Amino acid sequence: MTTTTRKGPLKGLSYQLGKFQRLAQPFFLPLDQANGWQFIGLLLALIFCVGGVVLVALTGLIAAFERLQPALTENYFGGVAGTIKMIWSSWWGWAFSGLFVIGAGSFFAMRQQLRHKRWLHWLMLAVIVLMLLAVNGINAGIGFIARDLTNALVEKEESGFYRILIIYACCFVVALPIRVSQIFFTLKLGIVWRDWLSRSLIADFMSNRAYYVLDPNDEQATDVDNPDQRITDDTRSFTAQSLQFTLGVFDALLAFSLNILILWSISTTLTLSLFGYAFFATAVLVFAGRKLVKINFDQLRYEADFRYGLVHIRNNAESIAFYSGEEPEKEETQRRLGSVVKNFNLLIVWQVVISAMQRSSTYAGVFFPYVIMAIPYFAGEIDYGSFIQASFAFNMVEGSLFFVVNRIDDLAQFTAGVSRLEGFQSKVEKISRKTAVIDVPNSSPRNSILIQHADLYAPNGGQPIIHDLSINVEESDKLLVVGPSGCGKTSLLRMISGLWSPRKGTVERPSSGDLLFIPQKPYMILGSLREQLCYPADEDRFSEDQLKSVLEEVKLDQIVERYPNLDVKQDWPRILSLGEQQRLAFGRLLLNAPRFVVLDEATSALDVKIEKHLYKLLKERDLSVISVGHRSTLIDFHDSVLQLVGNGDWRLIPATSYDFDQP
Repeated sequence: MTTTTRKGPLKGLSYQLGKFQRLAQPFFLPLDQANGWQFIGLLLALIFCVGGVVLVALTGLIAAFERLQPALTENYFGGVAGTIKMIWSSWWGWAFSGLFVIGAGSFFAMRQQLRHKRWLHWLMLAVIVLMLLAVNGINAGIGFIARDLTNALVEKEESGFYRILIIYACCFVVALPIRVSQIFFTLKLGIVWRDWLSRSLIADFMSNRAYYVLDPNDEQATDVDNPDQRITDDTRSFTAQSLQFTLGVFDALLAFSLNILILWSISTTLTLSLFGYAFFATAVLVFAGRKLVKINFDQLRYEADFRYGLVHIRNNAESIAFYSGEEPEKEETQRRLGSVVKNFNLLIVWQVVISAMQRSSTYAGVFFPYVIMAIPYFAGEIDYGSFIQASFAFNMVEGSLFFVVNRIDDLAQFTAGVSRLEGFQSKVEKISRKTAVIDVPNSSPRNSILIQHADLYAPNGGQPIIHDLSINVEESDKLLVVGPSGCGKTSLLRMISGLWSPRKGTVERPSSGDLLFIPQKPYMILGSLREQLCYPADEDRFSEDQLKSVLEEVKLDQIVERYPNLDVKQDWPRILSLGEQQRLAFGRLLLNAPRFVVLDEATSALDVKIEKHLYKLLKERDLSVISVGHRSTLIDFHDSVLQLVGNGDWRLIPATSYDFDQP
């Protein structure tokens, strides 16, 4: 019997913030050189620096207005000018200056951590914050303009009305390019972040064969499904939504800070009512929204599984057609689609519940200014312009307080995406480190393949595939591996190539550049014929004549005739037969020129004549060869035979003494 424990709200929030920090911080600060508190401190330092720049810029702007348009400044910006003068003539000026110095000093102190273009990421973020601050400042000023505009309209002061209306229009003219630029820089920072994060994940995924150890195709055995979706869709959503929520929170804080004093000065009752109503609605919706996190997490997985099933059909279309396997493929695809639809129906129910609660809180918020402000208005305590300003300030503060409530669906989806992406990142890093630790002692580069007293088991297997194996393949040696189907021939090659490690004993092998493995079905990359032939070496190493000469050597003259331009890109696994693919793989072998070659039935689709020709090419180059095969004709090209009997037993005998017909 197993039990599961549910994290409380605070622990759950802390856990999710920890995941977010591990994903987000490396883009701005390396995890091994700065902790989470330093990251938060630098974010505050950024705000201090931007605030200082804004204060200085606003001071200069007001000074210019006072010199050029003193009457305009006195009538409409007198409050701003007076506030700035008060700041610089009191201790506030020293406080703001000190915060700016602290912010700038923090960045200077951490300049070493901001290398590798991280300073550019902070600069783009600072520009975005600056623009948000400017827009919110304009919005706060619009509240006063709306008040005066309304009063002029009520009192029928035509000249004053149009003068204020022009100022109102100028505010929008100034705010529009700022808001558009803020959107541009936000999107730009998002794609830079996505590019950085995707490259980092790909590097970890491809290092130390983590992509192989992870085994993403076993849907039941792994908690890291669909790595392709996590590197593509999840990184895109994470970077875009991280900026959206982070900047949204900052925007909400600015709106709250700039409008709460205005609202408080007009009506204390309205302000306190807003706080109570916002706290109650937020608590209810956050509690209900926790259910959405798991549902969204499952939805992301089911969508990715469904898409992978369709990609699997596309990649194996010919095999399915040969088998006439449309019906089982259709059933499996529809099963995956059923999971998507079933979970989405559950998601619909909860989204409707959340939406109804959101709408209720929004509609309720419309009545508060009217219900509360009607009493002082009818009593003559405030004018209609103040009523409109209070309503405007109420809406701004309400929007900031209800930031989480209004985005609870997006926040649940974002939280699920963070969990999937951080889980993938942690798993890949763990596997990479673990693989590196396992491989290092058994992978010392040498001039032979040396296996000493090795016991080989399948992953999580209980019975040995090979027991106490000891062989040594020196330069120019040629070993043929034989045995009945299922006895472990391919498993042995996996151990030799470093994909599997023995539970006991050691395996020493040449460096990766001197050891090349060719499977029965060669790997065809997404690329041109030139890239296919040169893989995994750099194509610039070889001339056109070298490539065509190798194709002729492996009897692929017809390929040159069909595709004289080697840069042509085609669906090569579909166009080339298995025999042509195997000959192309031998062409790769000749170009890469390793000293040791491991062949897993690499000529099974070829006739005996071409097989002999290819093995003669290997013999002419005096390569060390380990082959798995079933044809008696292979004996002539090998010195020794390793016979795997089954149940872990084996025999090593000279090739001249081995008889393929013996039981």
